[in-house]
Amino acid sequence: MSELDLLAMEAKNNPDSMNELISRYENFILKSASSAVRAYVSKSDDEWSIALAAFTEAINNYSADKGSFLSFAELVIRRRMIDYIRSKSRYAPEISVNPSLFNMDFKDEEENSMQSEIAKKVSLVEDNGIKLEITLINEVFSDYGFSFMDLAECSPKSRKTKKACAKAVAYLIKTPILISEIKIKKLLPLNIIEKNTKIPRKLLERHRKYIIAALEIMTGEYPNLAGYMEYIRQELKDESSNS
Repeated sequence: MSELDLLAMEAKNNPDSMNELISRYENFILKSASSAVRAYVSKSDDEWSIALAAFTEAINNYSADKGSFLSFAELVIRRRMIDYIRSKSRYAPEISVNPSLFNMDFKDEEENSMQSEIAKKVSLVEDNGIKLEITLINEVFSDYGFSFMDLAECSPKSRKTKKACAKAVAYLIKTPILISEIKIKKLLPLNIIEKNTKIPRKLLERHRKYIIAALEIMTGEYPNLAGYMEYIRQELKDESSNS
């Protein structure tokens, strides 16, 4: 453990150490808050109070098994900022989302793609929760070099292909070390997935964006979007019952 990690553990039961830690990492708190809301945050903004409370929460809940304190604190701040944005969206008349995400033609009648289903719901219902999650996940997808609307072309169409993709995602979810590597390197470990799932590499390559998208949604703070991942949860249950 680093000196900072030890200080964070001490601060949990020492008000002086906690105040020292907060004072020392004010810029980190502001930067984490700004990153979460995709806008500049100053100490005069409401977001500062929320981020400060989240940092304090991180101190109170930190332990050695949670890894680096700063990484843990950044995660807690992000979660609280997302909660704050969602609470505001309940009263906002509209969340700004690129209309092209929802204005697309979907020809597959047998099994609509994840994007198709979501697009239909957003077009029919005033659902700011889903719109907000799409805005947030689109920022994540951009780091991988694709966008939400790219999912129309790479989503699995047949039941067989959909099950294969679900199997790939389920394997990754059960292998945390691979999730960490994917989120850091922004690359899908095709060889490892192929070796451990026996899914053809060509299929993995063809649906790479979709697998990444499903993995990010299932392992992130996107409860509305995750609702369209029931077939992946079923795959996880099936594999658990067979193991």
